[in-house]
Amino acid sequence: MAQADQQNPSDEQEVMKGTSAVAKGVMAANPDVVSAYPITPQTGVVEKLSELVADGKLDSEFIKVDSEFNAASTCIGASAAGARAFSATSSQGLKLMSEPLFTAAGMRLPIVMAVANRSLSAPLSIWADHTDAFAERDGGMLQFHAEDVQEAIDHVLLGFRVAEQVNLPALSNFDGFILTHVQEPANIPTEEEVSEFLPPREPEYTLDPSDPKTMGAYARPEHWTESRYEIQRAMMESREVWADAVEEFKDVFGRDYTEYGGMLDTYYADDADHIIVAMGSIAGTIRNVVDAYREDGEKVGMVRPRVFRPFPAPELRDALADAESVAVLTKEMSPGYESAFAGEIKGALYHAESQPPVKSYVLGMAGRDVKPEDIADIIEDVKTATPKMDFDESESWPQLRPELLKGGDA
Repeated sequence: MAQADQQNPSDEQEVMKGTSAVAKGVMAANPDVVSAYPITPQTGVVEKLSELVADGKLDSEFIKVDSEFNAASTCIGASAAGARAFSATSSQGLKLMSEPLFTAAGMRLPIVMAVANRSLSAPLSIWADHTDAFAERDGGMLQFHAEDVQEAIDHVLLGFRVAEQVNLPALSNFDGFILTHVQEPANIPTEEEVSEFLPPREPEYTLDPSDPKTMGAYARPEHWTESRYEIQRAMMESREVWADAVEEFKDVFGRDYTEYGGMLDTYYADDADHIIVAMGSIAGTIRNVVDAYREDGEKVGMVRPRVFRPFPAPELRDALADAESVAVLTKEMSPGYESAFAGEIKGALYHAESQPPVKSYVLGMAGRDVKPEDIADIIEDVKTATPKMDFDESESWPQLRPELLKGGDA
């Protein structure tokens, strides 16, 4: 689906910084509690929210804390008491939240967080890649990745809608600096619109002194496995909940995310011989390269997973079924093997009737610029991919600078 079709621009668009736009989207969701700790490049989200609270425009309890760990813990307490809770973080801050976020998933608390994706140190970097989000892959949190500021806003609203139905936390990812600090036109939803789409939270169980109960208790071996299974079951059930949510979102807001049940966004993929798979803001550059290839008569397309957890395996099998080759562009790496993203795509295709060769390309790490010619080079390279590539051929680092490597080569 073309991005222009999704955006459905109107006269009510505002041009604003990505972090401020996300904060206004959060305000429309009317959270009861906001707790976060500043960290680049996320800080603008909580700065704006604190300003909105201080100015009386957002009726929420803004709880200041001394670390990301305590921000997540505060949200756990608030959510367990029945509140709609929001936080935001990035990079090392997300790692500091990792322990309480696993707890939130196990306690089935629908906390929504905006994650301004940023690399993890060392070496220290403040720029964007997806290492932080992928490090939380197995925590039991829903995960979405936005291409632009509009999606970053909308994913927060969809996140609350889905998380509060399946009782799991949600990470709404948007690329640091590329989206957090860009000025883009976006439709800022009103509280009236959001109230039609997002009803007040009605938790089944809450901590209440008048009705004491225990949440997140100690579990013996004969009980613990079932708690993880319930997370898995809720995660898989969220697929249908997400599909229903994007349908209603389209009716209320006019923006269409319904392709493949809202799990994938495709661009000229239906008849493509060679398909690029990627998540996040890099998709905009890929679209331009695809257009150039199409103008030259070459059938190149793109598939962009919007949802990463739950993983869109059946949708990817369908979208990639007729491709001659697949290039996975990823801003993360699992040292010792290959990109986790590429590995999951290969796993999804294992039972497919058609198994195109899949080659992964690690690029854009720590904010390194990805140019159209970089993507064109990848397309030319993946055309030569074969179904039975050896492992040493399956991973490519097209942006490596050999002069910076020990020994001077790769």
